[in-house]
Amino acid sequence: MAPDPVAPKGSGERPKSPRTDQGWPRWALWLTGGVVMALLALSLLNPTPTGTDISYSEFLDAVEAETVKDIVVNSDTGYIDGNYTTDFVNNDDDTTRSAFSTIGPDELTAEDLGLFRANIDEVKFINPQPGFLSTWGALLLPIGLLILFFWWMQRRAQGQMGGIMSIGRSKAKTYSSERPGTTFEDVAGYANVKQEITEVVDFLKHPGKFGEVGARTPKGVLLVGPPGTGKTLIARAVAGEAGVPFLSVTGSDFMEMFVGVGASRVRDLFDSARKMGRAIIFIDEIDSIGRKRGAGLGGGHDEREQTLNQMLSEMDGFEATEGIVMIAATNRPDILDPALLRPGRFDRQVIVPLPELDDRRQILDVHVRGKRIADDVDLDVVARGTPGMSGADLANLVNEAALHAVRGGATIIGAEHFESARDRVLMGAKRESTALSETEKEAVAYHESGHALCAALLPTADPLHKVTIIPSGMALGVTMQLPEEERHIYRQDYIEDRLVVMLGGRMAEELVFNIGSTGANDDLVRATEMATKMVREWGMSDKLGPMAWGQSGQVFLGDEMMSTKDYSDDTARVIDQEIERILREQEQRCRELLTENRNALDLLARQLLEHETINGKEVDRLIDVANSPGPGVGTPPPMAAPTAAAAPVSPPAMPGTSPDA
Repeated sequence: MAPDPVAPKGSGERPKSPRTDQGWPRWALWLTGGVVMALLALSLLNPTPTGTDISYSEFLDAVEAETVKDIVVNSDTGYIDGNYTTDFVNNDDDTTRSAFSTIGPDELTAEDLGLFRANIDEVKFINPQPGFLSTWGALLLPIGLLILFFWWMQRRAQGQMGGIMSIGRSKAKTYSSERPGTTFEDVAGYANVKQEITEVVDFLKHPGKFGEVGARTPKGVLLVGPPGTGKTLIARAVAGEAGVPFLSVTGSDFMEMFVGVGASRVRDLFDSARKMGRAIIFIDEIDSIGRKRGAGLGGGHDEREQTLNQMLSEMDGFEATEGIVMIAATNRPDILDPALLRPGRFDRQVIVPLPELDDRRQILDVHVRGKRIADDVDLDVVARGTPGMSGADLANLVNEAALHAVRGGATIIGAEHFESARDRVLMGAKRESTALSETEKEAVAYHESGHALCAALLPTADPLHKVTIIPSGMALGVTMQLPEEERHIYRQDYIEDRLVVMLGGRMAEELVFNIGSTGANDDLVRATEMATKMVREWGMSDKLGPMAWGQSGQVFLGDEMMSTKDYSDDTARVIDQEIERILREQEQRCRELLTENRNALDLLARQLLEHETINGKEVDRLIDVANSPGPGVGTPPPMAAPTAAAAPVSPPAMPGTSPDA
């Protein structure tokens, strides 16, 4: 499913305080500027001389010469400011001056005072009183800085205390109808899923239309599906389509280290929704708080169970929640508490499966928007070659193809880039640094030739796409099969042919080298797992008949320990015998098939050693050459064009089995 190309605008988060590029808050810059201005103001308040500076002896000479007109004596600082009777000419620099300033003694002598009174027309004594700023400014400035610092510390402490006091409040983000982010147009495919969700949205928009016929909307909708299928994206699309407030929260947001916080947040969440009238509450990953109660050794009254109890009460308790619809998403519906899934709570489950062929094609159309795609790229082929991929996988595939194009110096994305990207996504990057000896390389070539030969010759096996002996991911070589169509039911003959393909590599090594190796470890694990499911779960054993014993699969501590097997030891012995019988029979089929086509096996191995990667059509041609009569048998003509050395992947996994490695 296509991801949201535009981030939702209604995040519901409070805007952060503005900061400068250096990370400092803006108020710190204003504070620094204020301190600098205060210091400048204090410096301006200090009295400074206004006339030409002269020495005190020069001043006395001028007084004796009767050239001083008036003076002002500052008794506090000793400064003497005065004016000459006429412009005084300095012979040194030929400048004229009429005012002067000098510094006299702290206390004038009687002789000086008498000289001033005799030779100066006007003598004035002043004793200025200091102003408030000049007296207290130097003291108040550091005190003010200390007060500001403690005020800031108090604000920080109050914020922390406020966070502690508000720990029980809900952390849900609110999305309003005026700020839609994602819509159903951004969700590619899944028409049935969107139809069911649209009914809920329509009920909230037009409740009267449903009320006329007495219809009641489900209180809860549970989105169930594998990871990456777009469950959260569908919920975000509801936020864009619904004309009611949308509250989004994750299951982990309810859990804290304090007891009772989860239940308090659930109450606050529903109280906030009730105040809005009609609203949608979306809980992502609800399995984190909705697991079965009382499971395992611990039992209990733990914080998670109290949170679940409060949610059950809020959804369908004494208090009415009319107009509030809950949407939850999970990929583990099997571990949810039964009380959470009963009618009246999550009474509707919407399955969001892996996308089908048509859905994958639509998803690819969304992801290639804005990208430069070459003409040789056929998205239908890409969609057909990506079975089992989710929407997130397809988004990663397109991005990897673009990265491969950039690494190769191309300006557009071509078909070979999609091929390399698919191999990298499913199998990992090529391990070109892995150096194999000639003996190991030959063993890998025969091993992969055995897989490829069985896949090409068996009637119900998936078509062979390519085979390679280039180490990729965790494998030294890979045989890739691509199904021609989507499969939902697997017949027994198809499963048996898959077992033959899995055992083909090990059997080829035994036929050629008369000894096995550790290279078949993963093949044996997968084959044993599939044979076990045939016997225990799929009823494909004649001895056991139509009986199934599925694995417990419990995820709770001690739950499996407390449970007992639902079959006897004699039945367990029969199960083991049937698993061994199935594997032995398919091994014998594989041995006979490879023995009859030994020439094709040797020819295919030689071509792999020479070219490292061969596509499915070339494998079919080599088999025809090896089986054709006449001279030159086993000596194929040169290949038309060597295929790209890409690391292919194995066929898609069966339902209920692990993916091929």
